[in-house]
Amino acid sequence: MAFFLSATTLLTAQKKEITLEDIWGGTFRQERMESLRSLNNGKEYVVLNFDRESGTSSIDVFSYETGKKTRTILNSGNLEGIQYFSGYEFSDNENKLILGTEIEPIYRHSTRGIFYVYDLSSKELQKISEDKIKEPTLSPNGEKVAYVFENNIYVKDLASGEVTQVTTDGEWNKVINGVADWVYEEEFSFVRAFQWNKDSDKIAFLRFDETEVPEFSMDVFGQDLYPSKTTFKYPKAGEKNSDVSLHIYDLQKKSVTDVGLGDYEDFYIPRIKWTNDADILSAQLLNRHQN
Repeated sequence: MAFFLSATTLLTAQKKEITLEDIWGGTFRQERMESLRSLNNGKEYVVLNFDRESGTSSIDVFSYETGKKTRTILNSGNLEGIQYFSGYEFSDNENKLILGTEIEPIYRHSTRGIFYVYDLSSKELQKISEDKIKEPTLSPNGEKVAYVFENNIYVKDLASGEVTQVTTDGEWNKVINGVADWVYEEEFSFVRAFQWNKDSDKIAFLRFDETEVPEFSMDVFGQDLYPSKTTFKYPKAGEKNSDVSLHIYDLQKKSVTDVGLGDYEDFYIPRIKWTNDADILSAQLLNRHQN
């Protein structure tokens, strides 16, 4: 009996009108924290926050010891040309930031968007490209940024603004340089298939030749009045996979070298990583059975 009375009292106390503004305006939205990133000092971490009232985003710093906010590194309200950014990435020395805007999804993990580099010392904001690009990544010394556009790799010198095209054979549904094909993105959960070495003078990258991979077509609804058809390379079980190869681009020589991986057949390269030695690259290989 006591339980019944307390439950009735609770229901009465909670009775209130709910408006459409409450439902759609965020009144009942759960509080959550986006992924955090530790700073190099080991004592603080940063979190990307979004202010719904002002429509701005900020990168805020918190203390591990107290859990309290200590400062704000950057607020989009102080930037010209950017209302808000939905992603960020520090340079290794934490002097620069890559800011992502107008992000649109492609597959499960991949996206493209408009990206900027922000210099925390000079307060200078620089757009990387007028085009929507993929996976922009600062060199370890923070002087250059590499990215992928239309299946080719590019490198931009941030001081001079000069852009160098690393590969030229990229083509939709044929050759992909520097980002994963559908299989790698789905099976190995990564998109960026290139990496700077420690000295910022070489880039290792994967090349996917998907010319012989069977195509899959599907109707896409919701973007226009009528559905549109998209066709992409999609190997079902037992069908031909992309031919994947490993290469190194030398920024000083402006040349690409092929990396031999032995007499393996029908294999994956699920990970590449430069070691702490700027001249030694490691690569992991896996057979198609993944065993």
